[in-house]
Amino acid sequence: MTRLPVPVGPICLALLAGAILAGSAQAQAPAKASAAAPASSANDLVGPAVPGVCLLSRDAVFADAKVGQAATIRLQQISALAQSEIDDERSPIVTEVKALEAQKATLPAAQFEARSKPLAARWDAVQRKASLRAREIEATRTKALATIGKEAQPVIAQVYASHKCGILFAREAVLGGNPAADLTPDVTAGLDAKITTITFQREVLPDEAPPAAKALSAPKAK
Repeated sequence: MTRLPVPVGPICLALLAGAILAGSAQAQAPAKASAAAPASSANDLVGPAVPGVCLLSRDAVFADAKVGQAATIRLQQISALAQSEIDDERSPIVTEVKALEAQKATLPAAQFEARSKPLAARWDAVQRKASLRAREIEATRTKALATIGKEAQPVIAQVYASHKCGILFAREAVLGGNPAADLTPDVTAGLDAKITTITFQREVLPDEAPPAAKALSAPKAK
């Protein structure tokens, strides 16, 4: 017997609702906390500045820079539109499923089965679309991040040269260091001076319908 789709909560598509990078919110919070600290305590791993050694948090740059924040807002908008699209298609199916379930006790098994199959097929189609939209939003996020990274690279190189760096470490990979070695604030300011906004549309990917989808349109006779 065909199993009816179980009504569930909204299918979340907002992969980037909180930030442009996974973990950028976590990267942003420590940066603000360290900037607010009035003085170093005895437990802080702060030592003398080492000439030529520099640090940078790309995550914090992308989270704090105006262009990164603009990208986050745009991604939230795209995610909300995709969620609305899925909800509009899902809601009537849920309503029909509930109505059919309410009649189950009074319907012959064959009739219930016949009415269940189209609903199951429609539900599967909505689920596939939700999965497609999620992949498209992830592709959009990746492309936006690459665009910002391309804009940021010359700024990073300029700040790197102005600080006479000989080696650059990811700030997240370092347990301690001198704040003077951190290029993040200067890179963020430089990126803000270069670009403050960005606009883009949702990437369009081909629908990867499973082979089983064909079988739904022509069920085998019993």
